[in-house]
Amino acid sequence: MNWKEMKENLKEAVLSSIDFSRENTEEEIFEIIDEQIVVASKKQPIDMDERLRMRRELFSSLRQLDILQELVENPDITEIMVNGTQNIFVEQNGSIRKWDTAFDSEEKLQDVIQQIVASCNRVVNESSPIVDARLGDGSRVNIVLNPIALNGPILTIRKFPDKPISMEKLLELGSLTKEVSDFLSRLVRARYNIMVCGGTGSGKTTFLNVLSNFIPEEERIITIEDSAELQIHRVPNLVSLETRNANVEGCREITIRELIKASLRMRPDRVIVGEVRGSEAIDMLQAMNTGHDGSMSTGHANSAKDMLNRLETMVLMGMPLPLEAIRGQIASGIDIIVHLGRLRDKSRKVLQLMEVMGMEHGEIVLSPLYLFEEKGESNGKIIGTHEKVNELVHREKLEAAGIKL
Repeated sequence: MNWKEMKENLKEAVLSSIDFSRENTEEEIFEIIDEQIVVASKKQPIDMDERLRMRRELFSSLRQLDILQELVENPDITEIMVNGTQNIFVEQNGSIRKWDTAFDSEEKLQDVIQQIVASCNRVVNESSPIVDARLGDGSRVNIVLNPIALNGPILTIRKFPDKPISMEKLLELGSLTKEVSDFLSRLVRARYNIMVCGGTGSGKTTFLNVLSNFIPEEERIITIEDSAELQIHRVPNLVSLETRNANVEGCREITIRELIKASLRMRPDRVIVGEVRGSEAIDMLQAMNTGHDGSMSTGHANSAKDMLNRLETMVLMGMPLPLEAIRGQIASGIDIIVHLGRLRDKSRKVLQLMEVMGMEHGEIVLSPLYLFEEKGESNGKIIGTHEKVNELVHREKLEAAGIKL
């Protein structure tokens, strides 16, 4: 009997021994697995290494993520991409490679997917084939099923570190300088409204987490996200809100727009929106313009200027306002734009730190405060510096908070 057949037989024996009429603890599951391995070893000798392997894999297939559990537990892997049952790719230390293991059947992959979505009260099926979810450790999950995905169920897991990355770690990695870090910490404490933008994988959520560490502990913070990813631990008065998809049981969809509106009745000092990507941009700007200074958010954009253009488009998706009125809302609501980028050596850096100056001749004016200047390469690594370009002009919030640059 080969390993695959033995594992299947053991799994059937374990399942038949579990009492599904009640909740079984992990210890009880392990005990049943050990008993069945002992029974199987009487028919066919199994050495200790094989027993430990069987024990781990059987438990993962029953209570965890089957063959993906090993990847989820590997701290060096940051992204897991499952393209159907046979093609699994991982991003490890900045490079993508194909993993040499596959699911035995689509049924097993579907079991893992349903286990993930059920754990965070989401639903995915043929009638609702796209869903965002998360794992217990906070890792972000995107799932796409047939008939949308033609090559089988697609599962993408973006992993996050067990401990949130700190500003000290970003300084060590060269993402920014101590001068830029100190400058940003003062802006956050002085309640400047900050927009973090960048491309996919540039580290927007990570950077927003880092900035949140500068928020005074006595404030009341409300976070709003599609799928909860932010890890804010320093602020005790924290409310975390998450959107909900509509489901077949009759539960209606709850959008970011609704959550932003609800949050304004919860007496927040600051509102942090994980990412704006649609009509909720108008509600976020209105929050920033109605006394909730110090609010922050992220958005996909190729530059700070591009972020302004995208915000205009997103506002128009929710409300047909004159362009000048939209630009006025953006210019008065957002104080600072931080643009992040992932360079060709896979490093992530703050590329632009811009001040929103206001409106001039119907256009929003940006003033660069710090820009990353590339100087060359050494051993495949990009060398550069963050050059100070201009001084901060609008210092009213700093003065009101008694903070000096």
